[in-house]
Amino acid sequence: MTQSESSNSLYTDQTHLAERELSAFIAAVAELFGADQARMSAEDWLDESGLMDVSPRSTPRDWRAITITASVRLANRLNVALHCQRSLGESTTGTQVSPIPSFNCFDSTLVS
Repeated sequence: MTQSESSNSLYTDQTHLAERELSAFIAAVAELFGADQARMSAEDWLDESGLMDVSPRSTPRDWRAITITASVRLANRLNVALHCQRSLGESTTGTQVSPIPSFNCFDSTLVS
């Protein structure tokens, strides 16, 4: 196998791994929190993958780390939404969002 073929194979393998990781993440978010959160989470995942400072051809990427970071953004977004609902006196009965402890959830949105 030539170096070019090896590089293309690595790139193809990484592309498939990324596609599977993103697909599984978005399917889980859609099932648990709905299509809107899934769309925003997909954008978060893609943003995070773009922040990686290595070439996809040079070394394998840690796609799970990107999923974890996108999950943190989702948790922050849901925490803020839940806090706002409670602040406005809206009922959270029947919502699929579980409270996430935070001392100041509005500041947590600055992290994402």
